[in-house]
Amino acid sequence: MATTTAAPVTSDDEVVRLGTAKGNWFRRVGWSHLVGVLALLFSIFPILFVLSASLNPVGTLSTSELLPTSVSFTNYREALGGSFPRWFLNSIIIASLSAGASMFISACAAFAFSRFRFMGRRTGLLGLLLIQMFPQFLAIVAIYLMFANITELWPAVGLNTRWGLLILYLGGALGVNTWLMKGFFDTIPKDLDESAKVDGATHVQVFFGIILPLVAPILAITGLLGFIGAINEFLIASIFLTDDSSKTAAVGLYGLVADPLTKNANFGVFAAGSMVLSIPTVALFMYLQRYIVGGLTAGAVKG
Repeated sequence: MATTTAAPVTSDDEVVRLGTAKGNWFRRVGWSHLVGVLALLFSIFPILFVLSASLNPVGTLSTSELLPTSVSFTNYREALGGSFPRWFLNSIIIASLSAGASMFISACAAFAFSRFRFMGRRTGLLGLLLIQMFPQFLAIVAIYLMFANITELWPAVGLNTRWGLLILYLGGALGVNTWLMKGFFDTIPKDLDESAKVDGATHVQVFFGIILPLVAPILAITGLLGFIGAINEFLIASIFLTDDSSKTAAVGLYGLVADPLTKNANFGVFAAGSMVLSIPTVALFMYLQRYIVGGLTAGAVKG
């Protein structure tokens, strides 16, 4: 007959209570709060500085402070009254189309790699991963010469055009996003595809009617990352866009502070433009957040 041993009884002095010094609250939980506060301060500092500089009526780098002593919207009026609205529109159009198109291309490729079995499938996946190890900027000379010839034949999609830069961005659409989506697609049971095919559904109907609604979280993530990457991209855009009317906001704002003689005086306008440029990104994140969090939560409780 099995016997059980009673747990040792501790006195009141030996009881460990969380939230007290004896419970080591800081070692258990408190340190994480401290790290969170430090990370919050570290991330908020540059935002407060740029916001303060944009509200500085003097509008110079040397007079910018973390907390503004006076508030003025002169820099915003100067930015919106110049070339910035055209730069802002170019950035929104290029970033939106690039994010949407790259998301769709990556989803199609991920669906093919996840659901079909064909010769070269594994080699193609490894090739996509290997290519992403080399930044696109390494081929900038060859790409520039290619687009210089395209400009002579089809100026509408050549240098100093939105569509030319968009085509260039889409050239790197297949990559990490395809790997992320494929992993998400693999978690969806193939029984759903087979059931739909038994009912007479085609691959296109399965893809648009069944798969895409179930992978909404990863679509939201890749779309958001694609939008942020395109709207903040500077190196390639600064080489391909030299006309003032075709510049993106990142290239145009950099031009305000690129000259050492004028960067001090234009810093306020630069800061104001940066704050306005951040609005679409924050708005898109707030809109997609419910899809990301809600979709992941719903997927976690499904059987």
